[in-house]
Amino acid sequence: MSSTPRTEAGTTAEPSRRRILGGMAATAVAVVGWNAVDQTWATAAEAAGNSDVVPVPGLVGTLETTPATVDAFANDFGHLFDGAASKPWAVLRPGGIDDIVKIVNYARANNIKVAVNGQGGTGNDIESHSVYGQARVPGGISIDAKGMSKILSLGNDSAVVEAGVTWGQLTDAALLVGKTPPALPDYLYISVGGTISIGGIGGTVQRYGLLCDTVQSIDIITGDGKLVTASASQRSELFNAALSGGGQVGIIVRATVKLIPAPQRAVIFSLFYNTVEQYLADSEKVLADGRFQVHAGEMLRTPDNSGWRYKLEVGATYNTTPPNRNKLLCDLKDVRADAVIEDVSFRDYMFRLDAYEAILKEGGHWYTPKPWLSMFLPASKTKAFMKRVEQELDANSLGGGFLLFYPFYTSKIKRPLAMMPNESVVYLFDLLRFPNPGEPNIQGMIDQNRRLYDLAVASGAKRYLVGSIPMTGADWQKHFGNRWSGFVNAKKKFDPNNIFTPGQGFFA
Repeated sequence: MSSTPRTEAGTTAEPSRRRILGGMAATAVAVVGWNAVDQTWATAAEAAGNSDVVPVPGLVGTLETTPATVDAFANDFGHLFDGAASKPWAVLRPGGIDDIVKIVNYARANNIKVAVNGQGGTGNDIESHSVYGQARVPGGISIDAKGMSKILSLGNDSAVVEAGVTWGQLTDAALLVGKTPPALPDYLYISVGGTISIGGIGGTVQRYGLLCDTVQSIDIITGDGKLVTASASQRSELFNAALSGGGQVGIIVRATVKLIPAPQRAVIFSLFYNTVEQYLADSEKVLADGRFQVHAGEMLRTPDNSGWRYKLEVGATYNTTPPNRNKLLCDLKDVRADAVIEDVSFRDYMFRLDAYEAILKEGGHWYTPKPWLSMFLPASKTKAFMKRVEQELDANSLGGGFLLFYPFYTSKIKRPLAMMPNESVVYLFDLLRFPNPGEPNIQGMIDQNRRLYDLAVASGAKRYLVGSIPMTGADWQKHFGNRWSGFVNAKKKFDPNNIFTPGQGFFA
C-alpha cells in the first residue's frame, strides 16, 4: 500500500464496452485507472482493492493503450523520433470536447503529459505532420484530433470549425458557398488547430499574414481544465500565447476563421531566374506594388542539374475577365523563354500538391525521414545567405523535395509569438527535404541544418516552429527574445502543472 495521496478527477464509471481497448477487446480487458505509483494503466482486476489506482473518468470516446495504437502515435511525418522513446502511454479518441476536458483534469491531477496529435494526411497515411517530434508525448496521453473534426458553421465572413478539421475540408466546404479562407497552407491535409498553433504560412502571407492571423477567436482548454473563449479582445493574453505558441498553454478545440469571397480562376505565372540578385529584385518589386494575389517562389535545380536557379510563382485571380498578362509581366526581368503560364480553376490551384503527393509516395520519398529547415530571413541579409546556401546544398540535398523562398511584410504578422526578424521585409526560407529512399546521411543533413541556422541567426533570422533543428533551452530563450518572459508567465498561468506538449522542448 502506497502512502502517495490518491487524487480523483472527473466522474468514475464502471468499465463499459466503449472503453474496451482495440486489440485488447479479444480478451475483454478494459483500462479503468492509472497507477500513480507504477506509472502504468490498470485493468479492473489490477485496480480492485488498490488505492494507488486513480479511476479513469467516464468517457463517451475511448482511451486506448494497445501496442498497435501507441506505436502509431509514437511516429510522425518526419520519422526522426519514431520508436519506443516517443510512445504515449495512451491515446484518447474523444467522443466530444467534454472528454478532452476530463482527460486534461485527470492528467493534471496525476502528473501525466498531454499533447494533441493532428492526424493529417490522405488515404492510409494518417499521422502527425510534425517533423521533429513536436507532437510526441512520451509516457503521456496523445489526443487524436480526428475526434474533433466537424465544421460547425459557415457564415458570410467566417467559419467555426473544430480543431481537427483539415484546411482541405474547410476549403471545399467554403467553396460550396463561394468563400475561401484568405490564407491557406500549400499542403491542405493538415489540421486547423495544429497549424494555427505554430503559425501557418502560404502564398497569400503578403496580404493576410500567417494562417493564425486569420483566426478571429478560439475555444481552448487550459491546464486547469477550463474551456474558455479567447480572442484579440477577450482573454488576449491567452489568445496571443496559443496562436504560434506551439501548444503550450492549452488545447485548442474550436476556431473561428475568417472567410472571404473566392475567385473562380487564377492565372499562375512560373517565372525563372538564373541569379539570386534578379530574383530578389523582381520578388520585392511585385511585393511592393501588389499586382498579384498569390506570391510564392523557390530555389530549385537548373534543368541540366548543374546548379541552382530561382522560380517566382505568382498568381492573378479573377472571375470572368482574365488579367492582362503583358501588363503584369512587362517590367519583370525573368528568363521569359522559360516562363510557364497556366489558367486554372481556383480550387485546382489550392489543391495543386495532390498530384505531387502521389509522385512522392510512388517514389518512396513520402516515407523517408525529413530533416527540414524552416526560417525567416531579414531581407537585407538574404542575398549573402542564399549565396552560402547555393554552395552548401547539392543535387542530393532536396531528394524529392523543394526549397520555398519568397518575401512578405512583417507588418502583416500580428501574433507576438510568431517571431520575425527586425526588418519590414523578410523572406521565408523553407528547406523541405524529402530525401531519396535509403539516404545514409540524414544526421549530416540535421547537422547542416544547425550550421545554417546558426549562420542565419547571426544575421538576424528567426526560425519557424516547423523544422528539424536541434535546440537547447538557451536557444529557445534567444529565439523568443524580449517576449520570452511573457511566454514563461503565460505558461505558468495557463498550464501551471506543465502538462501540455512537451515535444516542443521550450520548457524542458
